Amino acid sequence: MEEGHLGDAERLAAYDAFAEDVRAELAATKERMAELAAAGKVKTATYRQLFAARVTLKEIDARLAERGL
Repeated sequence: MEEGHLGDAERLAAYDAFAEDVRAELAATKERMAELAAAGKVKTATYRQLFAARVTLKEIDARLAERGL
């Protein structure tokens, strides 16, 4: 196998790990947004950044799910 290239099993494991990381980050982002919302801080820059990150993470998650990952 060429240096720097993964075999099929390693690639699948890497994709599975990526999917798990995306979903964990999405859950943490939602939790942090809920905390800020409960504190009445939905107009803060932090909340808006988290909102944008959530949208991106949800899109990545949806694409992974479409492909069975």
